[in-house]
Amino acid sequence: MRVATFNILHGRTPADDVVDLDRLRAAVKTIDADVLALQEVDCDQPRSQMADLTAVAAEAMGAVSHRFVAALSGTPGATWISATGEEQPGTAAYGVALLSRYPARAWQAIRLPRIPVRFPMYLPGPRKVMMVREEPRAVVVGQLDTPCGVLTVANTHLSFVPGWNRAQLRRLGRDLAAMPGPRMILGDLNMTGSTPEQVTGFRALAREHTFPADAPGRQLDHVLVDDRSMRVVGVTAPEMPVSDHRPLIVDLEPC
Repeated sequence: MRVATFNILHGRTPADDVVDLDRLRAAVKTIDADVLALQEVDCDQPRSQMADLTAVAAEAMGAVSHRFVAALSGTPGATWISATGEEQPGTAAYGVALLSRYPARAWQAIRLPRIPVRFPMYLPGPRKVMMVREEPRAVVVGQLDTPCGVLTVANTHLSFVPGWNRAQLRRLGRDLAAMPGPRMILGDLNMTGSTPEQVTGFRALAREHTFPADAPGRQLDHVLVDDRSMRVVGVTAPEMPVSDHRPLIVDLEPC
């Protein structure tokens, strides 16, 4: 079984600043995952050709189950509000997606706490400190019927603010404790080193630098599991034709 997590940067290639859906399809096919967690996923956004990027990726990998959960409604960096899950079809949205070649028994969305006020942050673009507001963060959880049995998989993209992302991850760990095990967390956690393991008590299945894509020096993307019996037989983080991240790909021993 192959699992992977990939922050797709809404399908954009930083080198030419182009969103090319064929490049995204090629990346997903190359990853060739049975369970794929995507972050920074657009739906009906002008910058990504008004495409449903979850559906594009699902078709490319041959997923039989997939779910997109919006973190925000509107356009990131412009006009947006926190998503509620009640958005009308055709509403521009941005969030996370979980795709699987195995059927899903159930899906669930979790809304994580975010900093409720604007705060000062240095922005490299304008090269100055500006008051910003943190984007809302969401989790998509699927209970998947895999060859190894039912597996609860959570995918998320956590805050870039140190400390706050830890609080969000602790919250996610508490929520998952009430769901069937074994449990797996995938995503861009915006944390490095062993911090995600320390926060959750889960085991990291891979240690590979994933960011920035052209010369990775940090691991922001993680695959964690609370099952000590899962055995890893391969780990890769290849450069892809899209995104400023590399996917983290983990091959598990067959059941």
